[in-house]
Parts: sequence; C-alpha cells; structure tokens
Amino acid sequence: MEQYPDGYVEVKRPGAGGMDDDQYSYRSRQYSQDAPQPPSPTKPQLPHASSSSNATSSSHYNHHQDNRHHANTISNPESANASRPSLSNDRRLSSGLGGGMGSLGSVKTAAQEDVVPVGFDEGILRGLCEIDGALPLLADRIKQSIASCKQVAVFFRSRSEIEEKYARSVTELCRTTGDVYSRADCKAGTFVSSYQSGLKLQEQLAQNRLRFSQRLNEMSEELLSLAREGEKMRKVHKDNGARYQGILQESETVMDKAKSRFDATAEELERLLVAKEGESFKDAGMRSSASTSSTSTSSNPQGGGKRALGKAMTKGGLLFKGKGAGSIQRQEDDVRSRMAQASETFRKAVLESQALRQEYFNFQLPKILRLLKECADELDLGTQYHLTRYAFLYESTLVSEGTTLNPMSAADEGPGLKTIYESIDNRTDFKSYMQNYAVARGTPKGPRRDGPYEEGFNPGQNHTYDNGFSEGWVPPGIPASTGATFGVDLDEQLNRDGVEVPKVVEKCAQAIEAYGLESMGIYRLSGTTSRVQALKNALDKDIDNIDVMSDEWSADINVVSGVLKLWFRELPEPLLTYGLYHSFIEAARYDNDRLRHIRLHEQVNELPDPNYATLKYFMGHLDRVRRKESINQMSVSNLSIVFGPTLLGAPPEEGGLNLEHMSFQCKAIETILEKYNEIFVEEDGGSIEGEQPQSVQA
Repeated sequence: MEQYPDGYVEVKRPGAGGMDDDQYSYRSRQYSQDAPQPPSPTKPQLPHASSSSNATSSSHYNHHQDNRHHANTISNPESANASRPSLSNDRRLSSGLGGGMGSLGSVKTAAQEDVVPVGFDEGILRGLCEIDGALPLLADRIKQSIASCKQVAVFFRSRSEIEEKYARSVTELCRTTGDVYSRADCKAGTFVSSYQSGLKLQEQLAQNRLRFSQRLNEMSEELLSLAREGEKMRKVHKDNGARYQGILQESETVMDKAKSRFDATAEELERLLVAKEGESFKDAGMRSSASTSSTSTSSNPQGGGKRALGKAMTKGGLLFKGKGAGSIQRQEDDVRSRMAQASETFRKAVLESQALRQEYFNFQLPKILRLLKECADELDLGTQYHLTRYAFLYESTLVSEGTTLNPMSAADEGPGLKTIYESIDNRTDFKSYMQNYAVARGTPKGPRRDGPYEEGFNPGQNHTYDNGFSEGWVPPGIPASTGATFGVDLDEQLNRDGVEVPKVVEKCAQAIEAYGLESMGIYRLSGTTSRVQALKNALDKDIDNIDVMSDEWSADINVVSGVLKLWFRELPEPLLTYGLYHSFIEAARYDNDRLRHIRLHEQVNELPDPNYATLKYFMGHLDRVRRKESINQMSVSNLSIVFGPTLLGAPPEEGGLNLEHMSFQCKAIETILEKYNEIFVEEDGGSIEGEQPQSVQA
C-alpha cells in the first residue's frame, strides 16, 4: 500500500467548473477525520510487556534458590537489555526476518518511526496493543473493508454501463430522428429550425452523460486497484505478525525444555545428597544448593529427621547399593557439573525469551498493528472519498443539465430547450407554406371564379370550373420580359439570356462545388428561410451582378442549395416535362436494370433541347456531389429522393401529386444519375448524347 508522507495524500478533487479533466485540480487533503495529535518523541512503551516478562522469570526461579547468582542477573533488566542484541538478532537472522519489519517495504525510516503521523489516532493504537487478539481483529476488519471497496467498485461499473448505454441510445436517437425528418415531407420554417436545435441540445446532454460514465469507470478501476493493494498488504503484515509470534513461542518452548532439564538434574543431585548424608528426601525437599541442604540437616538431627533418614537410607541404599564413598563422590561431581551446564542453558533461554518478548510487545507488535491500522484507514477513507467524489460528479452532471435546459442569465450559453420550442411561429410558417404551395407542388392555384362565356363561365355567377384540366395544359409562368429568374419558362429564359444553361443553375452549382461538396447532408438540409428568400429576391432583381460565391451567401451553403431547389420547383413545367411524364414512369417500372436504363435513355433523348442541356449540366453536378458520399452522406438514392418529385412532377390533371408514382419518380432520377456517363458523357468512338439507343423488346 502506498505510503503518504505526514499522513497526507494527493487526491484529485473535482473543481466547480464542470466535467472535463482539466477542470479537476490537485490539492492536499487529509483523509483522517480525527483531530491531529502532537508527535510522540519515542515509541510507545507498553507496561504489560516488562511486567509479564518479570513475572515469568520470577516464577521460573522460585524453585531454584540454589542458583541465586543467575536469578539476580535475570531480575536486573539492564543486564537483560545488554544481552538482547546478540540473542534476539541471532534468533531473527535464523528465522529470515533480518532487522525487524524492514523487509515489508512499507516501514518508515528511523527518523519517521520516531514521529507519529499527523491524523493517526495513537489512542486507538494503544487500545489495540492492550487487548488480546488485536492482529486477527485488524485482519478481519481489513477483509471487511476490502469487500466493501469491491462492492462500491461493482456499483460504479454497473452505473457506468447504464449511463453509457443511455447516452449512446439518446445520441443515436437524435441523429436518426434528424435524418429521417429531413427526408420526410414534414413542416419547414421555424418549426424545423427549432426541432433540429432541440435535437442538438439533447445530443449535448447525452455527451455529458457519456463523460460522467467515463469518470465512473475510472473510479471503479481505482477502487479495484485499492482493494488489490489492501489484500496484498493484509497478507504481508498478517504473515509477519504470525512469524513473530512463532519466534516468541519457539523461544518459550526452548526455555521450558531447559527448565525441565535443570529440574531433573537438581532432583538427581538432591537424591544423591540424601543418600550420602542420610537425610530424608521428603523432609529435605528441593534445595537451591548443596550448602543449604547440609545446613538444614545439621539443624534438625532428631525427631522426624530420624524417621525420614531411615526411609532415605532405605531408598538410597537401593539406588547406591554396592557403591563406595569414592564412587558416590565422583557421581556427585558429575551431577553438579551437569546441573551447572543446565542452569547456564536455562539462564540464557530465559534471557533470550525475555528479550524477544519485550521486543515483540514493545516494538514489533505496535509497529505491525500500526501498519494494519493504516491499511484499514486507507481502504476506508479511500472508499469514502470515491463515494464523495461520485456524489459531487453526479450533482455536477445534474446541475449542468439543468443549466443547459434552462440557462439562468448567461447569454452566451444559448437558449434553453423550452425557449427553443417556444420560438416556433406556426402562423408565419403557415403563411409561408400558403404562399409557396402552388409553386412548390407544381399545381395551379385553383379554378378561376370568372372568365369568358365561351370558356364555360356564366357571367354574374361564381361557378367552379367543372371541365377539368385538359391533357398537356401547362400553368402560365412569369413573363421573361420582366427580367425575373424564378417562375419563368425555361425556353423563354434561355432565349432571353442567350445561354444554353440557366445562369442561376450555373452560379449555384459552382458555389456548391466550391464550398459544399463535403458539407454533411447537402441538398437534404434546408437553409434559413429568410436567407433563402433574400437570395432569391436578389437573383430575381439582378442575377448578373450577384456573386453567389461571396461570403454573404456562401457562408451557409445550405442557403445556396435551397435556392437552387426552389428554382426547379418554381418552373412552370418540371424539367422532364408533363408531356413525357408517363413515359418516364413506365420506363422506371422495369425491374431489369439494363432495360430500365435503355428506356430512360430514350426518354431523355426525347426532351426539348433547353431541358436536355439543363438536365445534362445538373446531372453532372449531382454526379460530383455523390462522389463525395463518404463525407457528405449524399448517395445516389438520397439525391433521387430529394429531386425525384421536383424534376419529374405529375401533370396538373393528376393534381400535381401522385403518391402512387412517387417511388418511380425517384427511381427514374436515380437510374439517370447512376448512368450519367452512359447517357450524357462522350465516350471513345463517338458522342452518346446524339446517339439513339436501339429498341429493346420488353
């Protein structure tokens, strides 16, 4: 687990500006909520360790008063501490522990060990040192913290997946809805502008949710990493604690074995002395030394001693029967020598056990408990910090959505969703639709209310025209003499201007090819209605002096494309003419691609020269547009949907609109555009333009 100096960590604190990465700032933050305590100059000395060691040593030596020389040494703590380095260090080196906890990789330097980190509760550490089972207590607590940390990480990841799925679904819905709306026959004007703006605003909100999802996923990974580090450190510190306990238990076992050997040797010497002096084993008891035994025997020569002497002599006689005084003396010397060795071994074992016990309870145990407590604190406070960060990010996301939906006062934030939809002007949209309906649909304005008698009108009465439209009737256009460009018959317009292709078509096509070939949805998206009308009026007034390529008009290329579409719609007769309408529809009905191409090629060659030249030029322009399909998303199919009903409109006798034929109108334009090179472009060996295709049997 990473160590943080002086109890502080560098945490990524969310700023107040939003959700971007650069809006987070780093600053020091103390995890611990406890009040800082002044540093302690030395490691805590726990009183129970020394008292426990002294109690143990005194209990071992109450039975051996004949060895007062080393009992006095053990009772002196200075001598015990003086012998500690050689004994405890040897024990640690033999167990592979080195110099304490240095192998853990997380122990502070000697200077840092003498200073208590700010924010660490030393009271809790002392309380842990005072109770039994502190190591398993902290190990189980860390285990709980790790489980909690993982559960929070799983929650963050699941929440991230939900937010990401929601954001991507909303984004896809907005884009698909906008695309479908632009293809469908829906309302235009202020409604479509507000509707598209509302979709963009909701897409922006979805992007904010997507960034929130990314933050949650990052927090989940951080918590899982924290849990993995916690598991690793828990195992390391727990294993080191168990290793130290094993060393201490081993030293106590060695001490107990040394005591048993010393007791057995002392008992043997006692029996030997009883047999030698004739003293009762029961009355003599266990003496600390041979001199004490002799003094006790001489002070009580009569009474119960005689009876005991008889028993001891009987027992001693059995033990030492047949042995002389010299043999007994040699045996006594040997037993005394072995007892001295056992006493020295016992003394060293007691000193080593006492040193290890003092080191464990006064130094190693507090250090291990401190490391485990710090590990638990880092897990708990890290989990709490990420939960707090989650709350902050969630709150920031919701506040950002609220200010986006309904900005308070900042004008640069743009209008809110409610303001956008409130800007729809249905009255203006309807007036514009009513004014442009006849031109857009290619239908007459309606029956005349009065007229000459010979044409079927009854003077003085408002009868409707009940004879219907005659086949081949073309609505009258604006006279060419007015100098207008929109609504003027194509043939008259070309003759007046002395050109082969209308000027408005050339100007608009050149501007679109210069600035709009890579514009997403060119011809499919509509420009601002007011700007389209302004450019139309300018071209109607003085087409020769209007520079469509200027920034005034080409800044929004959809305005130029909208004007060009409007020019085609306002022609008195569609470009492919009413007279050839049914022939084009029948040719488009063929399922065979090759046959449909040939039949449509035949009908194109039947067009009047002005219509043919204009169609050739315009199809060449659309061919260049569709070659950028990968960028502008305008395929042959999309372009045919836009221009099919416009270039191949139904005659007036069919009401100007035939839903049954709409698919064939689009199919006819699609095939002509797909076969542009075969129909219009000159190939090697001759021009296809003037070549009449051979008749093919259907």
